[in-house]
Amino acid sequence: QVQLVESGGGLVQTGGSLRLSCAASGRTFSSGVMGWFRQLPGKGRESQAVISWNGDYTYYADSVKGRFTISRDNAKNTVYLQMNRLKPEDTAVYYCAGRFRPTPTSDALEPDRYDYWGQGTQVTVSS
Repeated sequence: QVQLVESGGGLVQTGGSLRLSCAASGRTFSSGVMGWFRQLPGKGRESQAVISWNGDYTYYADSVKGRFTISRDNAKNTVYLQMNRLKPEDTAVYYCAGRFRPTPTSDALEPDRYDYWGQGTQVTVSS
């Protein structure tokens, strides 16, 4: 059974930084994608950043380009989201998701294409 465990959320002031981590366990990971999504109250989940397991593909939402960086450590089966220059509008619950099979680029951005989800971590940016 695959498990994704997130950590690193919290409260930070505008302009500050946070690093989210997502550790995957339960199988050998050699293909597919992992992504970070956010969810606002009453809204659906939106992709923020995605990375392929072999590192040949990354994606960023326009709103986070230049501020957020997604990376992975295959040896630790962990994906990170470094969040810099945070803004109050970044406030949301952030979820890690994984799909560990070949994934078309178009599918990598769609939350309903992912098979596994973390529990979510709250990120709050105060003004």
